[in-house]
Amino acid sequence: MKSTINDNDKKYPKGYFLNLWMGICIAVFSGVGIPIAIISKNFAFIGIGPAIGVSVGIAIGQGIENKQEKEGRIRPLTNEEKRNAKRMLILGIALLFVLAILGVIFSYE
Repeated sequence: MKSTINDNDKKYPKGYFLNLWMGICIAVFSGVGIPIAIISKNFAFIGIGPAIGVSVGIAIGQGIENKQEKEGRIRPLTNEEKRNAKRMLILGIALLFVLAILGVIFSYE
């Protein structure tokens, strides 16, 4: 069955490639911190992989995003997408707050 939408005509929401590549790079580089932590016997280095992944993902994603925007394939976010992004931000902040409280509680036991 032939697709009615040509892949070259497909429009992506603003931030699509940035988020996609940030997620891919975080997943890939997360495995880097574990061997570094084991070799150095300092498990604080586990967080180094995701940090590198974020920076590499932002660089790659923003480059692709800029290229696609020049080609006119990036569309602005719809109101529903903006609402969902705001909800996820609030949920993330709430989760961070709860985990910080639990960390403080369990560190003093």
